[in-house]
Amino acid sequence: MESRSSASVSRESARRYPVHDGGVPERCSRRRRQMLNRFGKRMGDHVNRSFFHLHLVSDSTGETLLAVSRAVAAQYEGISAIEHVYPLVRSAAQLERAMASIMDEPGIVLYTLVNPDLANELNRVCSAEGIPVLSVLDPVVNLFQSYIGTETIARPGAQHTLNAEYFKRIDAMNYTLAHDDGQTGEDLDSADVVLVGVSRTSKTPTAIYLANRGIKTANVPLVPGFALPEALSTTKRPLIVGLVASPDRIVQIRQNRLLSLNAGDDTAYVDRDSVAAEIAESRKLCARNGWPVIDVTRRSIEETAAAIMELLRAHRLQFIALS
Repeated sequence: MESRSSASVSRESARRYPVHDGGVPERCSRRRRQMLNRFGKRMGDHVNRSFFHLHLVSDSTGETLLAVSRAVAAQYEGISAIEHVYPLVRSAAQLERAMASIMDEPGIVLYTLVNPDLANELNRVCSAEGIPVLSVLDPVVNLFQSYIGTETIARPGAQHTLNAEYFKRIDAMNYTLAHDDGQTGEDLDSADVVLVGVSRTSKTPTAIYLANRGIKTANVPLVPGFALPEALSTTKRPLIVGLVASPDRIVQIRQNRLLSLNAGDDTAYVDRDSVAAEIAESRKLCARNGWPVIDVTRRSIEETAAAIMELLRAHRLQFIALS
């Protein structure tokens, strides 16, 4: 077959399988169309969103493809990807089923397939149909090979082997769940990180995200009228980080929380002055103890965790310097 450049394939694809403006793509299953219409109603009729099909074909879990594609899709306002994920594609039969779905609802195809026969077949079919297709890892693999000078092992899911790093993450997750929201607060010396903060400063989701990175994380709530665990003032090993947010943001989250519980909001828990006092006191506590503070008002969980991991690296270097 005559080869075509990716640019020419992309131009042809744009004509044959355009992004559908202000609704769902024409070639879309009835179930998916109903789901997207419901989504559009929740967003409001004034929001004019565009959708396109995004097919992610992986011989492993598909996490790499999801992370890369969502990072790129986030750069486009008013456009949403309809994700089709095909994990653990390791045989010709499995690839054939994935390609059948791609033909039914064409769109962009991204893949991570280390088997060259499967990758070539996927490229062949997509090119014949004018569907844009890209191996997400090939540019990185080629760069590594040119620098390192050796071939890859070509093993699907190599990053998910049950090695010491994997069991470290499991151990960290078990510790974090056991030390959530001040539970077993006297056992903090085993932690890598301890998060402190008033209610609704994203302590638990941040702790779980860090645990998934192999970082044992405890979190301790700062509640007016309740004493802190004694271990918090005596522990030396872990990095202790204070999480704060603006009073308006905390009040908004707490009001939503009460609403979900069908509880009344006539309480200091959502009183702005009381919340502001809580946050001011938490800042003073961190300042007295020399704990770093992160304002999570406009940060995602991932951004907060990244800042904590940077602090943890510096914290560990201090211990190395002292030893």
